[in-house]
Amino acid sequence: MEKTTTIIRTSVYTFLQNYQYFTTTVAFLAFPFSASILVSQVFLTSSSSSSLLPSIYNRLKTLFQAAGFPPSSEFFTILSLKLSQTISSSIFTLPFTLTFLLLAKASIIQALKQHHHKVSSFSLFNPLFFTHICNSFLILSANATVFAVLFFAFNFLEGTRFSSSPNWLLFLSATGAVLYSIVLANALIICNLALVISGMEKTTGYMAILKACVLIRGRTSTALSLALPANLLLAGIEALFQYRILRVYHHGRIPDLSMGSEGVLIAYLYSISVVLDTVVSCIFYKSCKTSCLIEQEGRYSYQIEIVEGETGDYVSVKNIEELP
Repeated sequence: MEKTTTIIRTSVYTFLQNYQYFTTTVAFLAFPFSASILVSQVFLTSSSSSSLLPSIYNRLKTLFQAAGFPPSSEFFTILSLKLSQTISSSIFTLPFTLTFLLLAKASIIQALKQHHHKVSSFSLFNPLFFTHICNSFLILSANATVFAVLFFAFNFLEGTRFSSSPNWLLFLSATGAVLYSIVLANALIICNLALVISGMEKTTGYMAILKACVLIRGRTSTALSLALPANLLLAGIEALFQYRILRVYHHGRIPDLSMGSEGVLIAYLYSISVVLDTVVSCIFYKSCKTSCLIEQEGRYSYQIEIVEGETGDYVSVKNIEELP
C-alpha cells in the first residue's frame, strides 16, 4: 500500500495535469454547493435566523434527556449543538448537494477514468445519486449505533454506585466522544470511497458501500490521514469566511461590492478544495485496487498493476522473484 505522502503527491500532480479543467469547469460546477455551505453559516449564526436551528437543538436535547443521558454533561450539550447545526446546514444545502456537488464529482471521476473530457459525466450521475442516498442512511445508522451504545452505558452506570461520581461521568463522556469520532470518521471515509467506486465501476447503492468496506480493509489509517488535511483545509476556509465576511456583517456593515467579491473568492477557494479532495479519493481508490491485485497475485512470479495511459487504464504484468 502506498504511503500517504505518495498518494497526496500523486493527487497534486494529477490535479496540476488537469489544472485548467479542474479549476474552471469542475470548480464552477461545485461553486453553488460551496456558496450554499458558506451562506448557511449566515443563517446559523444570525440572531434573526429562522427557528429551524433552535427547534432542532431543543428536540435533540429533549431526546437525549428522555433517553436517560445526564443533562449536566457538557458532551451532550456540545453534541446537541453540533448535530443541530449539521442537520440545519444539510437541509439548507441538500438541493445543491444532490445536483451541483454530484455533477462535479462525476466530472472528476469521468476525467480520471477516461483521461479525456469529451465524454459526458451525466452517465455517472444516477449511480452517484443513489449511492449518496445510501450513504445518508449509513451516516444515520452510525449515529444511531453510537447513541444506542451510549444509552446502555449511561443507563448501566445509573444503576451503580458510580452514578453520582463526576469523575466517572467525565470519563464516560470522554469515552463517548472518542467512540463517536472514530465511528463517524470511518463512516465518512467509507461513504467518500463508495461514491468514487460507484463512478469508477458504475456500482450503485449499498453494493458500492460494501465494496468500499472490503477495499478499505487494512487501509483505514491511510484513509484517515488523507481525510484529515482535506477537512482541515475546508474548515480553514470556513473560518476565513466567518472572519472576513460574517464578523464584518454582524458588526453592522452594509454588504457592498468588495465584500461580495471577497465572498465569491472564498467560495471559489472552497470549490477548489472540494475538487482536490475528490481527486485524492480517486487516487486512493486506484491505490487500493492496485494493492488488492498485488496481494491476490503475490504468490505467483508476477504482479498485476493498473497503469494509467492516454487512452485509458491498462493492465501491466511485471515479473518478480517467486515468493516462498
